[in-house]
Order: sequence, then C-alpha cells, then structure tokens
Amino acid sequence: MDGERRVAAVLPAGGCGERLGGCTPKQYCPVLGRPLISRTLEALERVGWISDVVVVVAAESVDLMKNIVHRYGHKRVTLVEGGVTRHRSIFNGLRAFTEGHSLGPALQKPEVVIIHDAVRPFVDEETLLQVTSAARQYGAAGVVRPLVSTVIAPSPDGCLDHSLERAKHRASEMPQAFLFELIYEAYLQCSHDDLDFGTECLHLALAYGKTRAKLLEGPPDLWKVTYKRDLYAAESIIKDRISKHLCIITNIKEEALQIGFQLHEHLKSHIKHVKAISSSMCRTVQDVKNIFQGRCYNFVCINVKDSDLEESRKLIDLLQATPAGSYYQSVVVSVHLAFPEQCGSEMRKLSEIRELANEAQKSDILLYGLLINYSKEESQHEGGARQASGIIAALITDRNPVLAGQVMVA
Repeated sequence: MDGERRVAAVLPAGGCGERLGGCTPKQYCPVLGRPLISRTLEALERVGWISDVVVVVAAESVDLMKNIVHRYGHKRVTLVEGGVTRHRSIFNGLRAFTEGHSLGPALQKPEVVIIHDAVRPFVDEETLLQVTSAARQYGAAGVVRPLVSTVIAPSPDGCLDHSLERAKHRASEMPQAFLFELIYEAYLQCSHDDLDFGTECLHLALAYGKTRAKLLEGPPDLWKVTYKRDLYAAESIIKDRISKHLCIITNIKEEALQIGFQLHEHLKSHIKHVKAISSSMCRTVQDVKNIFQGRCYNFVCINVKDSDLEESRKLIDLLQATPAGSYYQSVVVSVHLAFPEQCGSEMRKLSEIRELANEAQKSDILLYGLLINYSKEESQHEGGARQASGIIAALITDRNPVLAGQVMVA
C-alpha cells in the first residue's frame, strides 16, 4: 500500500477495568486460554491492509504487553505508554506517528487511522472497511447500534427529569475511523477538560475539525467486555464460531473408511460443516493451512494400526508447525478401534495419549482419545458410531482443557 493510502489503528488499552472487579485489567484476562487483547489483535492482523497497530498501555503494563506480543507472535504492533485518561492515551497513540514515542521512533504517518477498543475482539474486516471508506469520504466515521434501554435523566433530587426517545438515538460503538490529519489536529486543539473528561472521539472531530461524522449501523457482535460475565460471553461466542467445522482424517484401511463414513453421517446432525479427507491429503504444513483457511480447527483422526497414535502424532506435528493455527485453539479427537474383548488391553496401550496431550497443549492443541468398540457385525457399527459422534461433538463444543489426554469409550 502506498504511503498516501496507508491505514493504521490505535488501540487504547490503558484502563484498569474497575467495573470488571478483581486485580487484573480486563484486556489481560484470559478468553479461551489467551489474553483478551490478543484476541482483538488477531482480528486486526487478519486485515492485510492495516499497516500498523499502535497499542497504548499503562506504564506498569508495558512488560506484560511485550510478553503477550512475543508469545503469540503478533506482527505490525507498536507499544506506546498511555496517559491518565482515555483521550490522553489516544492522543499519545496518534503522536506515535508524528513525534515518536518513549518506546521507539515515529511511525510512518497514515492517511486514515482507525480507533478501536482493545476489549472488542469481534470486529470483522467488512466493518473496518466500511468505516475506513466512510472516513475517506466524510473525514470521520463511526459505528452505532440501536439503544437497548431507554436513557433517562434524573433531577438533582434523584427523581425523573426527562427521558430520551429511544428510536431517535443510537449507542456509539467502535471502531471509528478518521482522516489522520483531521483527528490529530482536533486533539492538538483540545482543552484540558476535553482530555480529562471526554470519551467520544467523533465529538472532537465535530467540535474542532468541523466534521460531521458518518454513522454506520454495525453488527451486534461489536459490544465490548465490561463486566466479568462478558468474559464468559466472549468465550462462548468464540467457541460457537470455531465449532461449526470439522475435518475427519482417515487412511485407506477398510475399518477406518467404514467408521469414518459412519461418523461423517452422524456428525452432520451435530456440526454444521463436516468433511472427510484421506490422510494422504494432510501430509504437509500447506495442507493444514488450506484446512485452516476453510475456518476448520477441529479434527477427528482415525487410527487403526494396533490402536497406536501414529496418525494422531503426525497430525499434531503438522498443527504445531503451522503458524495459522495460532489464531484459535485446535481440537484433535484421536479415534481408535478395538474388538469388545480387547477393550481393556487397548485402553492400557492408549495411556501414552496423556503424554502426547500434555505436549500438544503447550501449542494450544487439545487432544482427546476415543475408543470405539468395533464389531464385525455391521449392525453394531451404527450404534457405536452414533454414540461416538455425540461424544466428539460435545468435546469440540466444550473444548474443556481438563479432559485433554483422557480416553473415552463408545
């Protein structure tokens, strides 16, 4: 992207999270095993046309944020020390493009800057594109949502003074986007009261840039994490999104193909998108990248060689070597077959799955074992596959790390 068309983002992340409760600021609280702010950075990093992401953090959190950036491999991220208020922090973030900052030299000035909350992890590329395009046309743009509750104003004595007509008002959300020069000049003209008590960037564009921002109706997922219950809601949304796809990997052995086909048929009633592929189509990192691009982070790997973990080991090695897999937690259900009279001995053989699961979990991969009682009577295959499909669907949906390394029996 040429210099005149550059788009950058500023994420104010210096808040202490008082309304959340506890001693950990909400942006650093874990959501599905990863800090919330890392989830937001993932969403922005998937947008290739955003050149830089400036994260503004409290001085005491700089080292913590550096560790998060390093651990999760975030790119295009620059850290800046924040101010004592939201507007002062955003201003520090903007100044990183013109004056440099305490943690490094100045960045290349963008044409458009997106301001987004570090605790809104579900922003999508389409919304970012819409506010960016509108900012280019109008100078400023922001996302809004209908009010959920009626807004009322109390009188000094604590009684109702008046209420607003809900249909005529909107809740201001994020992201917001601005021509960089416009919002930077607006901040330069701000009073101390603006910087200390203001919260709305679009108002600054109107007050000091004489620019009426374009308001765009945004999707419902743009809410931000404010209270502790919101963390659980965020985790639930992520689980729901990444539990809709499943890939069954099997080899050409008759038993594997038979069970793979039956699982495929039964799992379609539990999971929206289910596909089955041969193990020959999942041998390289590029093969796994292609699967990830289909938004699939869930795998059923069928092992039929003396109930060992050969096929599952190969798959986990590939997942660990695939950078795209770091976006979301992967689930692998290692399926093994055993005749009823061999079930006890096969369970003992599978005890090594715990060791493999512990190693896999270090790479954000949850490995579960599933032993299916296999009978030569085809009439009994159906019941085992049906029960197994319910177990697999539950493991993928719940993604419980406590069960990693356990072997279930169907």
